[in-house]
Amino acid sequence: VQLVESGGMSVQGGGSLRLSCAVSGLTQSFYCMAWFRQVFGKEREGVAIIDRIGSTKYADSAKGRFTISQNNGPQTVYLQMNALEPNDSGIYYCAAREVSLYGSLCYMDATSYDNWGQGTQVTVSS
Repeated sequence: VQLVESGGMSVQGGGSLRLSCAVSGLTQSFYCMAWFRQVFGKEREGVAIIDRIGSTKYADSAKGRFTISQNNGPQTVYLQMNALEPNDSGIYYCAAREVSLYGSLCYMDATSYDNWGQGTQVTVSS
């Protein structure tokens, strides 16, 4: 599985960004796709999840402001981020977990994902 993130940049607080994750190599019938954020010195924290059938989950900090979506099964996973705050700054990673059991639960836990992109930097200034 290959994951390539893009779209990170510096933005003023209150602004919007859309991150993209180009996905290739998924082979199982079901998967979990996720966005994580990491700040220097801290562990990666889950931001949003989407699965094969389009079910989504969000971290409390992302609810109402961020939207995760996918297209074409997926070829691309997006994270639309609105009303950005300085606390949203960090390196955003795309992650994938393939499972053979259709309808499996997806978790916002970095240890459950075994495929990662290289990350894209988001910096939100106040």
